[in-house]
Amino acid sequence: MGDDSHSWTAAPAAAERARTVLAAAWSCSVTAEGTREELVGAHTVGEDGRVLVEVPEDSALLAAAICAPRGEPSAVLEFADVAPVPVRDRVRARLWLAGWFAVDGDRLVFTPTRVVLRQPSGAVVVDLDEFAAAVPDPLTTAEARLLTHLADCHADAVERLTRLVDSGSLHGAVRVQPLAVDRHGLTLRIERARAHGDVRLAFHAPADDVAQLTERMHILLSQASAASCPGALQRQRADGDG
Repeated sequence: MGDDSHSWTAAPAAAERARTVLAAAWSCSVTAEGTREELVGAHTVGEDGRVLVEVPEDSALLAAAICAPRGEPSAVLEFADVAPVPVRDRVRARLWLAGWFAVDGDRLVFTPTRVVLRQPSGAVVVDLDEFAAAVPDPLTTAEARLLTHLADCHADAVERLTRLVDSGSLHGAVRVQPLAVDRHGLTLRIERARAHGDVRLAFHAPADDVAQLTERMHILLSQASAASCPGALQRQRADGDG
């Protein structure tokens, strides 16, 4: 959202974010040679960002990979990053990989030649070398569990964290939910009657594991406890809107 931002907020680079979306995705859509298949639990990711896909022998993708000119872009893989906490517009990002398949035994190996990441802020073409060298966020595998626990069991903590949000961003808010967490910070989704926006709360230093994340969250909560209450949010709730 345009005005719900802070210039000081650290955030992952596009290549890191793309590799994180790729690492977290359980399914993907594959378009090749006029066919489209939805794959669930069928892919893994190599350290260099290549995607390894297990397909049945009668798959149209296998035939397309065999017939396509080697090394020429012939397929597009699409991945969606979906928020684990129920919020409006749960797709946080989409990742498209254009490239080509090669047959490796009973699986396909997809080498990307173009990487596009789309987030609410817009789409960006990710440099291929940066994409290959990047690593997923270290909190990726724990993020869903951490966010759902925060939303379900610590609504009071989420409420307290809104004290760190600019009052203008909270104007008209009817609900605030944790949307995302990465090693750089926590993102809150601010929902209004007819719109929504996101605000990031940056950590003072990156968190490389859950123990460090716990320490970073405690610091944010301490800062929030020392801050004044968000008047706009309080007034909205007092009026009973939403």
